[in-house]
Amino acid sequence: MNLSDQRIVIIGGTSGIGLATAQLLATAGSHVIIASRQDEKVKQALATLEGSVTGEVVDATSREELLSFFRRVGPFDHLVLTLASNEGMGEFRTLDFAMLHRVFEAKFWPQLLAAQASLDFLRKDGSLTIVSAVTGHTAFAGASGFGAVNGALEAMVPTLALELQPLRVNAVSPGGIATPFWRDLPDEMREAFFTQAAAITPVKRMGRPEDVAGVIAMLIDNSFMTSTIIDCDGGARIRSSW
Repeated sequence: MNLSDQRIVIIGGTSGIGLATAQLLATAGSHVIIASRQDEKVKQALATLEGSVTGEVVDATSREELLSFFRRVGPFDHLVLTLASNEGMGEFRTLDFAMLHRVFEAKFWPQLLAAQASLDFLRKDGSLTIVSAVTGHTAFAGASGFGAVNGALEAMVPTLALELQPLRVNAVSPGGIATPFWRDLPDEMREAFFTQAAAITPVKRMGRPEDVAGVIAMLIDNSFMTSTIIDCDGGARIRSSW
């Protein structure tokens, strides 16, 4: 991996997959800028990271804030978008559409806004990596809300790769990853879910943020990959249900 001295922005880089990616890239010699809408989260993340890492506060739902953020950052080489929402679960018959709107507001629109706002600053032959989820193209009962937002993100990848060339546009599609995404579940329920998910996944474990970070780093590093969506799900996509 040859990412020494690359300037890489990670929006959503203060926890979970984004934080693990920041550490991996910094270890590889990159200059990493992590961003989150909460100042305290940025400070906490910076306290755990080693290497050349700085942090910024930005509300990715605001085009004005994103443009101001990218002006402060200046020219950079690669953009990673790991924005997420832990809402979206529920049977379609009773799915709360107000909740689904919130999911799109938290994950879909901010990723597109950030990508568009970055274009005058992002290296023309650099890379844009989106983090979606395996629900975007694999059926799981009770996950139609997740599927809607992640499928919408993944549908953008080929067209963006075509329109924005030679900028490379890719996505990583994680399965069940043990991150703060699950923080709202009671401890016992969360552990029971992790155990069940690991039991029916071919690799027999939950994923770790570092698993996904390695795929993101590979997509950044490999200058011959674009319009690619890579599953990092322990084989969950070959299961028809949880």
